[in-house]
Amino acid sequence: MMKQTIILGNIVTMDEKRPIAKAALVKNGVFAYIGDADETKKLADANAQVLDYGDNFIYPGFLESHSHGYLAGDRAIGQADLTKILSTDYAKYREIIKEFIAKNPQRDFYLASGWVENDEYVSKAYLDEICSDKPLFMQTGGGHSMLLNTKALEWAGIDAAYAKKMGYDLVHVDKDGEPDGYVCEGPVFEIYPKLPTSVEYAKNYLLAWQDIAFRNGYTAVADAGVEVASPLSTQAYYELEKEGKLKLRTYAYMYVTDNIESPKAEIARIAAERAKYSGEYFHVIGAKAFLDGVTEAHTGWQNQDYLDQPGYHGAERFNDHDKMVELITEADKEGLSVHVHSEGGGAVHFMLDCIEDAERITGDKDQRNVLAHLHFVTDEDIRRMAETGSVAAVPPLWTPAVPGVYQQEISYVGQELTDQAYPIKSFYDAGANVVFHSDYPVSSMLDIKYSIYTAEKRAYPKKVFGGVDSPRNLKEAITREQSLRAMTINVARQWHQEHRLGSIEFGKIANMTVLDCDFLHDDIEKVGQANIIATIVDGEEVYKANR
Repeated sequence: MMKQTIILGNIVTMDEKRPIAKAALVKNGVFAYIGDADETKKLADANAQVLDYGDNFIYPGFLESHSHGYLAGDRAIGQADLTKILSTDYAKYREIIKEFIAKNPQRDFYLASGWVENDEYVSKAYLDEICSDKPLFMQTGGGHSMLLNTKALEWAGIDAAYAKKMGYDLVHVDKDGEPDGYVCEGPVFEIYPKLPTSVEYAKNYLLAWQDIAFRNGYTAVADAGVEVASPLSTQAYYELEKEGKLKLRTYAYMYVTDNIESPKAEIARIAAERAKYSGEYFHVIGAKAFLDGVTEAHTGWQNQDYLDQPGYHGAERFNDHDKMVELITEADKEGLSVHVHSEGGGAVHFMLDCIEDAERITGDKDQRNVLAHLHFVTDEDIRRMAETGSVAAVPPLWTPAVPGVYQQEISYVGQELTDQAYPIKSFYDAGANVVFHSDYPVSSMLDIKYSIYTAEKRAYPKKVFGGVDSPRNLKEAITREQSLRAMTINVARQWHQEHRLGSIEFGKIANMTVLDCDFLHDDIEKVGQANIIATIVDGEEVYKANR
């Protein structure tokens, strides 16, 4: 029997041919008509369900271009949450971790996340005082740095020989050459997937993530590096879909290790994973690699040396040009794309060089490879982003000049470069496909209204971060419509799904997000206070606010 639903409200379609409507008819999860309310009711069966949202505004289901599902759920229900503290406070961190340990005595190890590094250096001794009989790990919110207690170092096999092999920039040591507990980049990404877990844990984490996404108005997401946090994630996604529990469409980029020995074999592996695990709600679409780290940890790969560390320009993780070209070309043969973490300007330049060389081989300028984060980008590389058909995944939520962080950036890369950070408008002007990302939970905000606000104001609303109002690089502000496109149809295009998602049009999947705000016309301060009313997937409410 065909299920029909009438949707009523102020519909913003993101369809240029019919930008607004008052009603839509959904048949078996697909839009069958978009137009006025009377005609919709005439076309519907007498027993059609009615979802009447009154004067509220209905948008295409919002899409997240770069997130981490397992990690989001793990941090939500499986870890001590240090993000409760907005700034570094080691005494309060200690209280939060001890409380989590007391509530979870059965665990074999403990993990705390959301640590904000500052000038105060802490070592394994700090964590040993909190917990000395089990492994304890404390990770930064960004996920690129980690502190281990003595038991954790022993469990991970991190000793003097390992530190020497990996390099003392990545594994810090004490005066005797022994690891002091601090590791970053490569070692962190070796440790995390090895932490004890199970498919059932992974499924619980992914369901927790699904709830978070729906509560925040997102109907489909990209998981950028499915196996980064756990090698069991893929199996967990697959089982949840088979059980009918996965409703958050997830487009997956499988994790590729730094300078992988055989890119051809790796793409063959990913293609096999796609064939084995992909379905309607979980679908493998590409490979994910890390080119560098992050500027605040001195690991972003810059075009120039760090001012406070002459002779060093950051961590070059995947930096083998020929291997990256091979990865891109082999992915193209399989109809896959490559999605990279490229924070610093040096990483961006490297990747665009590789894409250009790969396109000379394949002749394909529509592979839709993704460069995410884009903290610092030259004018030349902004132009090349558009010319190569690459996707610019930008983080409007990171654009404001947050006190402390802003001054730190200046000390690392200089005032001029810091003030040119996070271009967005320039990518649009060059003709690139621009998408927004949150990088949740690596970055702690997953928020539609704040994304639109910061894209226009390049600052946070007054109630965020204690009233910080520090705009940066205002010439890169964009329009509301551009912001909406960067969270709907442009993301669908990134996934090669623009024929199914991203706008409210006949024949597309009936995913919608309902808010109490007209993002295109309301005052920007009202935008910053918008509320999610409902999230709709396949024509069914999967979240409804208690109002």
